[in-house]
Amino acid sequence: MRNLEKGKRAFLFLVQRVSSQQHKQQHFNTFSSRSNAKRMPPPKKKEEHLPLTAARFGRVKNTLKMGIVGLPNVGKSSLFNLLTKTALAAAENFPFCTIEPNESRCPVPDERYEYLCNLWKPPSMYPAFLHVTDIAGLVRGASEGAGLGNDFLSHIQAVDGIYHVVRAFDSDEVIHVDDSVDPIRDLETINHELCAKDLAALKRAITDEERDVKKSNGMKLSQLFKDTMAKVEQMLSNDLPIRSGEFSTPEIDMIKMKLGNLITTKPMIYVVNLTKKDFIRKKNKWLVKIHAWIKEHGGGTMIPASVEYEQEAFDIGEENLEAFEKENEGAKSILPKMIVQGYKELNLIYYFTAGEKEVRCWTVQEGALAPQAAGVIHTDFERGFIKAEVCSFEDFKSISTTNSMAEVKAAGKYRQEGKTYVVKDGDIIHFQFNVTAAKKK
Repeated sequence: MRNLEKGKRAFLFLVQRVSSQQHKQQHFNTFSSRSNAKRMPPPKKKEEHLPLTAARFGRVKNTLKMGIVGLPNVGKSSLFNLLTKTALAAAENFPFCTIEPNESRCPVPDERYEYLCNLWKPPSMYPAFLHVTDIAGLVRGASEGAGLGNDFLSHIQAVDGIYHVVRAFDSDEVIHVDDSVDPIRDLETINHELCAKDLAALKRAITDEERDVKKSNGMKLSQLFKDTMAKVEQMLSNDLPIRSGEFSTPEIDMIKMKLGNLITTKPMIYVVNLTKKDFIRKKNKWLVKIHAWIKEHGGGTMIPASVEYEQEAFDIGEENLEAFEKENEGAKSILPKMIVQGYKELNLIYYFTAGEKEVRCWTVQEGALAPQAAGVIHTDFERGFIKAEVCSFEDFKSISTTNSMAEVKAAGKYRQEGKTYVVKDGDIIHFQFNVTAAKKK
């Protein structure tokens, strides 16, 4: 019996020992795998490329400007006066009649805004505005100073988007700076001068960065800097605008930080100035060639227009405009489209506030959150933001029969949104906020 008891105890001891060793080994394996997991490098993220729009390079502001650019005597100043309904810009038949830039603004046409104004009939009505700058004509060699080119190019750097006016009309009365009409040659000239200006800025930035690195012991140029600058240089050397390139988010941040306000990062709308006859019949021998050139040089919106037609329509007055359009095969002004497209290219939208006292459009950057949008009205609205009461214009128009939100609320289309709400173009918004005065010490 004693031997049997001893055997049992020995067996139990052996089992416990083995079990303990297995537990330790299991614990070691778990710890080892965790340690290895910590030492393993994280999986590489896929390189993120933002959509190919010039807005990714732009300034985040609500008061952005479109600049009118082109060769001398292509219709820039006349177009500026027509867009802004002013006579600020001198429109003469000789080069460089504009020296200093002219600035004004034009209301953004919108049937939604007109509908709200007609419904409420308030004493105060305030549309959205597009800010426009008329810039003196560029000539070949402008990037090297020809024709006051450096001054004019600096004026282009100060705007956020470009209307590039291209002449596609023949006229013995309007001289051409190169003595003949050739829109493709003119496009090449302007595009080259803009790229050359940016290329000079790039070389200065590289020189400055290399100098700063030499001053700092142990520092080297980052690989991101070298790769980004090489990519930008290759594009500009081939007269390709930067806005057309594929860049990752870090590369875009590097461009914005080191290269500042490059001209060829700005959105471009090509306005092809035709004769009245060609505009009405919607035909011109250059249009297909111009469209193909635009596609090969970074893309962009092309708008066929006629300053000649627009000037006649303006002179005849609004009361006679309908008859004028009938006489000209129903051709309508292209100016509203130009304004709306310019606003869109700048990545701007607006929301409405509407009531008995005022109907107003408030401009914000696309993607703005509700508190940021509230801050456009007053900084207190953003600081003390509580919520936004929102309905879309489409819902309001389809549901409401009066200048009231009662029917919209009853239909369940009047929403309460918080700080993370992304404001949509055409939202009708009422903000709730609360700001308490700072306590006196």
